[in-house]
Amino acid sequence: MAPPPPSPSMAPPGLIHSAPGPPDTCALLPPPPAATAAAAAAATMSGPVAETPSAIQICRIMRPDDANVAGNVHGGTVLKMIEEAGAIISTRHCNSQNGERCVAALARVERTDFLSPMCIGEVAHVSAEITYTSKHSVEVQVNVMSENILTGTKKLTNKATLWYVPLSLKNVDKVLEVPPVVYSRQEQEEEGRKRYEAQKLERMETKWRNGDIVQPVQNPEPNTVSYSQSSLIHLVGPSDCTLHGFVHGGVTMKLMDEVAGIVAARHCKTNIVTASVDAINFHDKIRKGCVITISGRMTFTSNKSMEIEVLVDADPVVDNSQKRYRAASAFFTYVSLSQEGKSLPVPQLVPETEDEKKRFEEGKGRYLQMKAKRQGHTEPQP
Repeated sequence: MAPPPPSPSMAPPGLIHSAPGPPDTCALLPPPPAATAAAAAAATMSGPVAETPSAIQICRIMRPDDANVAGNVHGGTVLKMIEEAGAIISTRHCNSQNGERCVAALARVERTDFLSPMCIGEVAHVSAEITYTSKHSVEVQVNVMSENILTGTKKLTNKATLWYVPLSLKNVDKVLEVPPVVYSRQEQEEEGRKRYEAQKLERMETKWRNGDIVQPVQNPEPNTVSYSQSSLIHLVGPSDCTLHGFVHGGVTMKLMDEVAGIVAARHCKTNIVTASVDAINFHDKIRKGCVITISGRMTFTSNKSMEIEVLVDADPVVDNSQKRYRAASAFFTYVSLSQEGKSLPVPQLVPETEDEKKRFEEGKGRYLQMKAKRQGHTEPQP
């Protein structure tokens, strides 16, 4: 797999977004004046435009059962909250016009950075905003803030870009058209189209690896790929699924993060934390009743970071007509920490086979791109 193109940057705000719906547990933020004016102008030129909220925000206090072994909030928990916010706003938008009802399904998560740890007892504020729509997909930008409710201190902990596609409720294999958004500036649509084309190209580049599997090795040597590779088998139950019987994207991401964390801990034998996630691609839906195998393997190490590839395979055990298939794939980056929370050197990976050496070089390319993009930010440095 060739190194992916540089991840798209966060798009500027100021768009008209999803259609209004019942608030539930979400706080709806009013649209900025520029966006409102643009919507009014568009309505004059091309017909009425639905009144829409600029963004949504969901909030939740972090509990002890959200913690990882280091005592901070589990990275998978944060990923799950990010996906929930994205699913709400994209589903609302896709149902904002009269027509066939649908649910927005997660297709891809762009690079997600973990800028700062979140602690138990803090409140997570997850805000989501639609920044671009194509004919059949929705781009959602999500920011996560943590709030210390004792001191009032807030900090940005995560930012992510997600892509959703609307699936018909009558036929979940049918992708519907997405209502367009109204942009306050023409440049916003052009920038969004570039991000859409970039992620579409990268998704196509990952498909050829769908047959790749992680095989167990007897008596592996320390610091090799086989030594730390790990798998988790999970039976998909009703609590993992939407009302329509398909696994929540956030559930899958949390399981992927858990496996990646096991691989990282086995390799360095220390506390580890998620530093970033590089493009989670969802290749196919996972139905209730499937047995999924989440496999992780080390692909690259720098002085202070580890890249782990995670593959998700689904086996529809109650459906003899369908074979095992690749459902999702991603690359996670972890850092090693001391008991005091300071960054530690990482044992260097020893690739043995030609495939492992090739994956190591590809990982090195992604690492160099990642390092260049992190200049000027506050997230953990590899």
